[in-house]
Amino acid sequence: MSVMQMASGEHAPARYHPATRFGVTGFGFYVYLLSDAILFSALFAIFAVLKGATAGGPGAQALFDVKNVGWETACLLTSSFVGGLAMLAAEARRRLPLILSLGAVFLLGLGFLSLEIHEFLGMIHAGAGPDRSAFLSAFFALVGAHGLHITVGLVWIILLLIHVQTMGFSASYRRRLFCFSLFWHVLDIVWIAIFTFVYLLGVQS
Repeated sequence: MSVMQMASGEHAPARYHPATRFGVTGFGFYVYLLSDAILFSALFAIFAVLKGATAGGPGAQALFDVKNVGWETACLLTSSFVGGLAMLAAEARRRLPLILSLGAVFLLGLGFLSLEIHEFLGMIHAGAGPDRSAFLSAFFALVGAHGLHITVGLVWIILLLIHVQTMGFSASYRRRLFCFSLFWHVLDIVWIAIFTFVYLLGVQS
């Protein structure tokens, strides 16, 4: 601040701080997550409207296996916790614990996806595919969209493992791991909502 500015009571203009690439990436990814939240909200709303439209076919009580879904939930919740350990390992720049943690997240996510595919194939084999009724169309759309996101997450983990092996703990790696962590935790939250409102309430109705 100059002497003239002090005498006149004026303040020096605030210094301009350009946005960092990490901040811009984080903001953009929050916008993407918001669009995903809108997508899943719409799918939940569709399912809520169509859950009784079984067209004389099987309903939730006849189709859903809560034990199988419980194993799916355990895999996903555990993977979310291990994903937090991966973030801590990255902050400490410990490569081996990071690789092991991401590998565990991948295996748990793959286990979740395998159980979900097994459920879908069993339903289709029993004649309860997405074309059987509006209820099943809404169910496959909602749960299938979540499974598709899990698949994207598994591919993302592979890319993260390759990145840390070839380029180390670069700034771009920190951004990508941060965005993946947000993405995976949001999928965890969405699955808890599916587990509660689709499966648990479905078998009790």
